[in-house]
Amino acid sequence: MITVIHEHKTLNIDAQIKEDNLWLSIKDVEQKLGWTMKSEGLCQDDQCIPYPSDMEDEFLNKDHINVSKFWGLMGKHVLHDEMKETWLLGAGHKERSAKLASLDAPDFSLPDIDGQFHSLSDYRGKRIFLTTWSSW
Repeated sequence: MITVIHEHKTLNIDAQIKEDNLWLSIKDVEQKLGWTMKSEGLCQDDQCIPYPSDMEDEFLNKDHINVSKFWGLMGKHVLHDEMKETWLLGAGHKERSAKLASLDAPDFSLPDIDGQFHSLSDYRGKRIFLTTWSSW
């Protein structure tokens, strides 16, 4: 089992790791990531990402999809820790640029000193003061 961080979700998924490539089952890609493998490529809603037909074995095998390769085709980053136990399926530059232009902070949740979680979205429309610190 590995940890995959995708769209603000942390998922524990059984995966195959080959070199720097993350291979997930077709079922997990569909159920956990929301993408479907079709004849035209990897699809979500009306967006399909085709793969080069002469490189099919680098993108697909019997029942697994090389998610790293498809994310690369979409211009999105895939990062992993040194042990390849935690993977981040990042957003593309267009998505990040649009969010920055909107000036809307992404939602997140953090605990207070009593352990109760608070989300930024709980305070939408209100003025808040957020301070951070680091020990390094």
